[in-house]
Amino acid sequence: MNKPAGLAVHRSRLVGADDDYLMDRLRLQVEGRLHAVHRLDRATSGVLLVARSTEMAAELGRQLMARTVEKTYLAVVRGWPAEQGSIDYPLSGSSLRGEAKSALTHWRRLATVEVPIAQGRYPQQRYALLEVSPETGRYRQIRRHFHHVSHHLLGDTSHGRGDHNRLIRQHYGVHRLLLHARRLAVVHPATGQSLKLQAPLDDAWLRLLQAFAWMEMLDADAGEPTVMA
Repeated sequence: MNKPAGLAVHRSRLVGADDDYLMDRLRLQVEGRLHAVHRLDRATSGVLLVARSTEMAAELGRQLMARTVEKTYLAVVRGWPAEQGSIDYPLSGSSLRGEAKSALTHWRRLATVEVPIAQGRYPQQRYALLEVSPETGRYRQIRRHFHHVSHHLLGDTSHGRGDHNRLIRQHYGVHRLLLHARRLAVVHPATGQSLKLQAPLDDAWLRLLQAFAWMEMLDADAGEPTVMA
């Protein structure tokens, strides 16, 4: 399914007890047990795998552990990173404490823009649209990795830059983290066939892509047909 930004997947100690949750919404619509196979940050939108049985959830979980699931995100970052690259930087767990574990993120730059808005000592601001493929699944991995290399994600209120977040709110009406789980490819546990899922972008994303003249670039990068989540 396509998880909206700002909605937590399930109840946890990190969010309020009275908040709205994705799994609670689904259980009101679908009979039987449901299992979230993986997680997306509350602020992140996009493809989320939900299984209807413990057996299916376990098999999909094994694929995730084996790193055979292809995960592709879209992100908008501050600055112009190289055309492609990798960030190999260990990260700690959800408490941001404890032992750091290996974490690897790859990216490919899809488009760039320079907007004529003065801020600080710069008369223009540079942003880039990236396709991001994390090999591991550490807590807030993409957000923390791009913070580490000073290409902060726009709209990230925890690891980003407040001045650039204000810029996209004031000039483009974007009030969300610009990170979207665009595509997911897994092997269907029952049929053994490759299953490719894609989640459409919300209005805030489309508004920014239009403003930055990136719509054509995104359409050209759509690739082979996929099942819409």
